Amino acid sequence: MHELDDHTLLRQFAEQNSETAFAALVARHVDKVYSAALRHTRNAHAAEEITQAVFVILAKKSGRLGGKVILAGWLYETARLTAVTFIRSEIRRARREQEAHMTTALNENDSEVWPHIAPLLDDALAGLSAADRHAVVLRYFDGKSLGEVGAALGASEDAAKKRVTRAVEKLRGWFTKRGVTLSATVLTAAISANSVQAAPLGLATTVTATAVKGAAVSGSTLTLIKGALKIMAWAKMKTAIALTAGMLLTTGAATFVVGQIVKYEWSILGVNDSWRTRFTMISRPAMLSALEKIPAQVMILPTIYPDWGSIIGWDKAHRLAGRNSSLTNLLSYAYGMRTTRMVFLGPTAGGKYDFIANLPQGSEEAFREKIKTQFGLVAHKAVITNDVWVLKVSDSEKLNLLISKKTSANFEFKQIENRFVWVVEGNSAAELASVLEGGFVQAPVMDRTGLSGRYDLNLQFDLTNVIPSVVIQLHRVGLELVPSREPVEMLVVEKVK
Repeated sequence: MHELDDHTLLRQFAEQNSETAFAALVARHVDKVYSAALRHTRNAHAAEEITQAVFVILAKKSGRLGGKVILAGWLYETARLTAVTFIRSEIRRARREQEAHMTTALNENDSEVWPHIAPLLDDALAGLSAADRHAVVLRYFDGKSLGEVGAALGASEDAAKKRVTRAVEKLRGWFTKRGVTLSATVLTAAISANSVQAAPLGLATTVTATAVKGAAVSGSTLTLIKGALKIMAWAKMKTAIALTAGMLLTTGAATFVVGQIVKYEWSILGVNDSWRTRFTMISRPAMLSALEKIPAQVMILPTIYPDWGSIIGWDKAHRLAGRNSSLTNLLSYAYGMRTTRMVFLGPTAGGKYDFIANLPQGSEEAFREKIKTQFGLVAHKAVITNDVWVLKVSDSEKLNLLISKKTSANFEFKQIENRFVWVVEGNSAAELASVLEGGFVQAPVMDRTGLSGRYDLNLQFDLTNVIPSVVIQLHRVGLELVPSREPVEMLVVEKVK
């Protein structure tokens, strides 16, 4: 018997309220939806609740989904957005638990690729265009042939092949920037083999009954559905705004209007950025000295030094200034938290900025208020169970040979081709953990060594395979770095309500 396609089944349900048709759709896609939810939440009960919510949303929207909608991709994206809604509500309500993805590096011979890339996969897919994401979901989640992918996308098999290849390369590039280096073959094999796993027995039946028959759902599920629908509506509105802006900017009139706005901001409002000229060729000590001579003010402006390195300075009075810094770094300076210990509830502005906050007192508070008014962001600290690295002693005899006579730390960094040489004199375990966190593993590092002394170390890291190289080098000197999950104080950043 010929199997009905998604659009036919969806139309039968929308027009005839066919439970059989909807049950067939659920059975076909429930594993994919459940798996996406499980990757986000790592909680089976939460994943089941999210799965129910997704199919309730599908039932509600069934009559409005046009024939051009790729249902597999639509369901995946709805599952991702619903999972994001769930995680946001968990953080805001309990301030205890948030899934924070820990970047990791692996090599082509690693037989356990999937556990490392799974926490990052959905964020990577979110960065693709809708068409690219649909292509990846159809090809590697649903196991469709390239011909079937092309038919679903309204393109030829050859065009589908090119789109899939480009999408996979974009994913590889995304992973590579986060320290995960692997081939397209390894990546796609891992996704194909592991991205969809069987949902719990009976979940499809429960989902169908909930979505079609209106079976009772919990208050939390109803809240989840409402939240997900809001996010979906906002995402759709942002796309429309972006398209409108793009059309406006192609006209001469729009260019004139934008130019007038910029002129108004800089001239009428009296923005004076003369302080930035002092940051051209300046060291941190010179920047600190300049803070006393520049008139007191709080300002954040798009950088005029995009080709220069970032440099920051602050003094004992908590006055601060810097050039070419990301918004994430601005938040770090404003709230006194590492960028590795931040959780963002929603997108933030990109770009780099020059900034200054040199009031006689209260500079940090004023700087936080400036970020709030200019970017619409506020933050609070919360203890969240998070992916971390734990630094431990593996061989005390090796460490004893490296005890230093220095009373303070002295660092020397060198990069030789693909090797990063880090020579340390008089380094404590806590200082070592701090540098590892901010400079190499980009995730919280907890010092569990119990060491109080100082050590001289010579470590050489392979920049093409950072984390495995770090682990090996630490083991060589009697230390070990192991992954774990622990409650950690994090900075939760969100939009102003």
